[in-house]
Amino acid sequence: MKKYITLSFIYAVAAIVCGVFFREFTKYWGFTGRTTLAFTHLHLFVLGTLLFLLVGLYAEKLPLEKQRAFRIFMPLYNLALPFMTAMFFVRGILQVMGTRLPAGASAAISGIAGLSHTMMTIALVLLFLALKKAAGKAGN
Repeated sequence: MKKYITLSFIYAVAAIVCGVFFREFTKYWGFTGRTTLAFTHLHLFVLGTLLFLLVGLYAEKLPLEKQRAFRIFMPLYNLALPFMTAMFFVRGILQVMGTRLPAGASAAISGIAGLSHTMMTIALVLLFLALKKAAGKAGN
């Protein structure tokens, strides 16, 4: 459970840093429109902090770590979420600065973001499968 709380804390700190960066960066540039930078804070809090707090609670009661699906979920999820956040950052910084990207560069950012979302979806499905199997083995 301790490692999940630590991981949750790391995501919470990252979320706070992203929120401060978003506020200060947009204020510095005088930007008042919508930007994907705003999503980094929320995504890290919900998909990082809250998810791993819940995983920590379930791991205490269920044999989650014994599930193959869970062992695949952990590295996949912890790769996908930072990549997703990084692409929000890249796109958002360019939006705030008013930088026009060539079509290929924009497509590359979208492609990496899409890949990270796909990885995240697969990881979440694996988590639910592991939870279901672990709950069945625990007799719940």
